[in-house]
Order: sequence, then C-alpha cells, then structure tokens
Amino acid sequence: MSTRDFIEKDYYAALGVPKDADATAIKKAYRKLAQELHPDKNPGNSEAEARFKDVSEAYDVLSDTKRRAEYDEARRLFGAGGRPGGFPGGFPGAGGGQPFDVGDLFGAAGGAASRGAGGLGDLLGGLFGGAGGGARARSQAASGPARGQDVETEATLSFEEAALGVTVPLRMQSPGTCPTCNGSGAKPGTSPHTCPVCQGAGVTSRSQGAFAFSEPCRNCRGTGSVVDDPCPTCAGDGVTTQTRTITVRIPAGVKDGQRIRLAGKGAPGRRGGPAGDLFVVVHVAEHALFGRKGDDLTLTVPITFAEAALGTTVTVPTLDGSVSLKVPAGTASGRTLRVRGRGVHGKGRSGDLLVTLEVAVPAKLTPAQRKVVENLAEEMHEDPRPQITAAVQAGGER
Repeated sequence: MSTRDFIEKDYYAALGVPKDADATAIKKAYRKLAQELHPDKNPGNSEAEARFKDVSEAYDVLSDTKRRAEYDEARRLFGAGGRPGGFPGGFPGAGGGQPFDVGDLFGAAGGAASRGAGGLGDLLGGLFGGAGGGARARSQAASGPARGQDVETEATLSFEEAALGVTVPLRMQSPGTCPTCNGSGAKPGTSPHTCPVCQGAGVTSRSQGAFAFSEPCRNCRGTGSVVDDPCPTCAGDGVTTQTRTITVRIPAGVKDGQRIRLAGKGAPGRRGGPAGDLFVVVHVAEHALFGRKGDDLTLTVPITFAEAALGTTVTVPTLDGSVSLKVPAGTASGRTLRVRGRGVHGKGRSGDLLVTLEVAVPAKLTPAQRKVVENLAEEMHEDPRPQITAAVQAGGER
C-alpha cells in the first residue's frame, strides 16, 4: 500500500461507513459488500470485480488498528484527495491556494513525534527533500517487494464437520501472479527497464519556494521500472484474477460465523514480496437432532411415563457413535443429564452431551389403556402441586 493510496483513496466511502465507525460496523459492511460483489456471483462483470478489489483493500486497512491509525493521520495531514508531496493548493490545514504556516505543519506532526523518537524526522523526511530518510524509505518501498492482498472466502460445513473438524477443498477467485509474464508485467521475451525519469527510485523531487518535495514518480507509477511492451494477458499489471482450488483444514469446534486466518494463503506478493493471508468465514448448517451451547451438545430425548416413574436405560446418539444413558426412577420431565466428553472436541478439551428428558404424553388412549390410567389415578393420592393448591385455598379464604 503506497502513501499515495493512503492520501487519494477514501476507504470509508468504499465500505459505505462513517469515519468514526467501530470495528463491528466495518466488518459488517465489508461482509455484506464482499458477498454482493464476489466474482463467483458476478462472472464476467469487470466493474463488480474492480469494486470487490477496492472493498477488500479498504477492509484490509480499516480492520487493522495500526494501519487504520496511520491512514487516518495521513489523510488528516495531507487532506482528503490532496496530492502527496507537491501541495500546489496549500499544505495540510490550509484551504486551496491559502498561504502555509510552517507552524501548522510542526503542530500537526506533534502526534507523530510523540509516538516514537523518529516520528517527526520520518514525517519531515517524507515531505522535504530527496535527502530525507523518509523519502528514501518511500522510494525503497515503492520499488521493492510488496506484500500480497488478504483474501476472504466462505465455507459451509455440516454440523458434524464443524464439531469434529474437516479438510475441505475451496475453489476461489483472487489476484495471482500472471502466468504469462511471471509477474514482470512485460511481454514474454522482453523485460522492464529502469525508469529514466526517477532513475529507479520510484519518487521524484521538485522545488517550491524554499522547500523540495517528493512524490511518487508519475512515469512509472512509483514502481521504479517501466514496461515498454506490456504483457497481453495482464496488460502490464503483473497480476491476473485466477481461479484456484486449495485444500484447507478446518479445526474441530469452529462456530457459525467464525473467521479463520490461514497465513500466506492469500494473493501472492509483488516483486518477490510475501503472500497475503486467506480468511475463511465458516457457516455451519443446523442439525436435525443436536443443538450447541459453546462446546456442549444438546439433545432432547422423549421417554414414557412408565420409564420416568420406574427408571430405565436408553441408548442415545452422539456425533461419534452412541452411548447408554441410565434414567433414574422418578425422573421429572425436563431434567437434564450430562454425558461427559461426548460434546464438541475443541482446543485442549471436549465438551459434554447434555440430554434433556421429556415425558411423552400419548395423544390418544385405547379403552384398556384409559382404564389402566384411571385405576392408577385412583391409587395415587399425593398432590403433585401442593404450593399451587395452598395458594388457591388462601385466596378462597380471603
């Protein structure tokens, strides 16, 4: 990410969020736009693809606390939409064409200076003169290796796969090194050459009054090299959108909506830089029998009145087999029994299986069954709701 990008691109507008949006709002906006603009949903739509890249780039910066702070400061110092280096319409804090007060610059730089011993020097080095340390660093960054972009995709798992872990193939579209030119941007048989304007520095300097200013070289767009005969596949960019399939191991215990980071599996870097990261957003399908509370599985098991009253042993399923569960005599409907270690297998521990017993009441009875229940009712004189009965009697007395 170049300084020019920081100054000229409005990442908040790209995501459609205000500048004071919190991390949750930024993530929500990004996920919505990424789903709408994903190349898989818009095949052949170059405009949607470009917007997808812009949205991904914006989220890459704004989701990182440190990079967002640097971006906000750069926009504040240089002015939104301002030109880095030249400032023909005035300096940070001055309106277009207004005179510049050097004190304004030092006041604005105070925040940067307070964050580190080299803060002010880096800021001034980036603004004044080709000899400044900041200018040299920016030149090296422009023409040196660049880290690839982070890529985000989605995976839908069954309930069992999420609980036990699974290896899945992911087919995705993302920027990748052009296979025709191997990332050089030049037509096969040719190669880029050093930019004659900046001599490979990636930045140019010019004077304005008493100061000299540095800005990315317009001839080579800050790369330090020029391609005379662009690659026909990538049009000189060195990167193309490619479809690839990678095998990803999803760990046991992932939850619905969880975002998994896979280091180095994102878009490849430029000029030998490291690849970005791949983020997989997991969606978990519901299960017909099981529910989930953290690392515990939940299961509701119906039993008959006789089983609840007399006690029994029932066989219940788990995600990896079945277990026998002893139901004590006199079990009330709604009682929950715990089977340890038969829940979700998370990091370092396994959850439990929580079995809730519900007494099933038959909707219809045969004449013989009804007679048995009536006889039982005559034999049972214990009040099952003494507190309710007491409350009713107390109300009647009043």
